Amino acid sequence: MRGRCRICGAPTPAHLEVCLSCIRRKPEEALTYIHEAHRSAREEFGLPAFPPDSPDGIPCGLCARNCRIGEGEVGYCGLRTVRDGKLFHVAGTPERGFLHWYKDPLPTNCVADWVCAGHTKRGYHNLAVFYASCSLDCLFCQNWHFRTMSPEGNTMSAEELADLAEERTFCVCFFGGDPSSQMPHALASGRLLAERGVAVCWETSGQASPKLMDEAVELSLRSGGTVKFDIKALDPVLHQALTGSINEATLENFRRAGERFEERPEPPLVVASTLLVPGYVDAEEVGRIAKFIADVDPRIPYSLLAFHPDFLFFDLPRTSRGHALEAVGAAKSAGLEEVRVGNIHILS
Repeated sequence: MRGRCRICGAPTPAHLEVCLSCIRRKPEEALTYIHEAHRSAREEFGLPAFPPDSPDGIPCGLCARNCRIGEGEVGYCGLRTVRDGKLFHVAGTPERGFLHWYKDPLPTNCVADWVCAGHTKRGYHNLAVFYASCSLDCLFCQNWHFRTMSPEGNTMSAEELADLAEERTFCVCFFGGDPSSQMPHALASGRLLAERGVAVCWETSGQASPKLMDEAVELSLRSGGTVKFDIKALDPVLHQALTGSINEATLENFRRAGERFEERPEPPLVVASTLLVPGYVDAEEVGRIAKFIADVDPRIPYSLLAFHPDFLFFDLPRTSRGHALEAVGAAKSAGLEEVRVGNIHILS
């Protein structure tokens, strides 16, 4: 690691410069440096450092960032602004989704692959829909290239997206980026695809507004799909360090969705995942996340994902096998019945 913690001097990623120990022991002091790291990460791509909060601004309401956008300002996701006193959507409406897509043969490298219905559907494919926007600012983002994309030439309507489905399309998965900032488009597309017999799935941080997240869960329940929640950390300050946001909305949306697990445990309606970021998401943190999941329903499957260096955490090592095994033990000790390590080929 190339950096040093600006509080205690311990080795850290060069961009963040705050270690896990200080995040836990001195959270208020750590937050000063955390905010600096996220401000510089976003300014490089012309994105607002923090969600706009103009007193007379127009509320967006699509996600947990709760942007109140003033005249000429841009929302946190970069897709909304205010012109002549009206909210203008660059993308994310049923008529205009900012995305790219591909057809992925099944079984595929899905977070829920080992428990979802698509695992047995050889000869079919998943319609993978990658939304080029996000409500978070993950410093380790492994799909960060969406920040360099332009809506020009990369948009399509919900109907155009649904028309991509054909006889061998078994499921669709909305991910990104994250679908949270373009939920009106994703839900409109998902409803059309569900009418054609396609299972509707999501990979999300769970930052969408509660109403929209509930609609997504209901759509997956009815169509046979799965909602895959990425719970990056339980500690709210650690979550801010990694993503630039608190995790209150993620946890509440997950809790509500998980309480419906009983309505369809197979294939599971809800699956959780956590990226094992070396030096930050340790076995202790995984145990806390797993306890939270188990308190909702211990049968919810939990996938621990191996990390590889990328974006602004390029100077971290890959997740080690020992780290992964210790995390699995912590998750099972917390009471979860179904735990696995994904991306095992990445482990060092």
